[in-house]
Amino acid sequence: MGRLAGKVAFITGAARGQGRAEAVRLAAEGADVIVTDIAGPASGFVRYDASTQADLDETVRLVEAQGRRAVARKADVRNLSELEAAARDGLAELGRLDVVVANAGIVNCGRTWELDEEQWQDVIDTNLTGVWKTVKATVPTLIEQGQGGSIIITSSVAGLKGLPFLAHYASSKHGVVGLAKVLANELGEHDIRVNTVHPNGVRTGMTDGSMRELLEQAPLLGPIYMPALPYEMVEPEDIANIVVFLASDEGKYITGAQLPVDLGTLNR
Repeated sequence: MGRLAGKVAFITGAARGQGRAEAVRLAAEGADVIVTDIAGPASGFVRYDASTQADLDETVRLVEAQGRRAVARKADVRNLSELEAAARDGLAELGRLDVVVANAGIVNCGRTWELDEEQWQDVIDTNLTGVWKTVKATVPTLIEQGQGGSIIITSSVAGLKGLPFLAHYASSKHGVVGLAKVLANELGEHDIRVNTVHPNGVRTGMTDGSMRELLEQAPLLGPIYMPALPYEMVEPEDIANIVVFLASDEGKYITGAQLPVDLGTLNR
């Protein structure tokens, strides 16, 4: 406990799921947090329930239950000015910034050649360009402080493997790996580390049954998704544990890495 005492973390997509688990886990280790979320529909092509302001408020309550402070702002990662305002407000109240968790993302599925143009663009804009905008809104502060930092980007098994029916999602998640590798090189001289985390399926409710329907029509593709370990999904807290490790001094010599939490899926 207390591995992040005195630190401040900025987390996107924090209203529920992985983002909430990360906020609570970082707080449990002593960090105050700036939490953002769109808190509403992100795309007309997303069929699972959208996050809400009530979800974001609950994240704040859970952080405060850990005895830490939380600054919450509604922000769409596709909107740079909203992210900059959230970072500015958080910095004004909490005094510093040490950790950035670029977690916000959306997912839907379909055959690559059947994806709608807007469907493709929504995923790329949120999952890839949104990460770049998160970085753009926060990195200048980390550099100016001159005390290093840690940036952790949520990628996916789909960021390292060609998972079928997820061309737009896989492209975005492969894209953030390239972004992280470039940033790790550029920011190394400032002692700012940049890494990606690659979960298998996480129990966050971001599913709607459409993938199962597609796989039933293409049985040869199903084994691509099979894990090596005897579990179907991981929990948000499992990802949060890795984020805390990368944010803490325990991960101080790790940068430009891709850490899988994938049940062995990438080894198949």
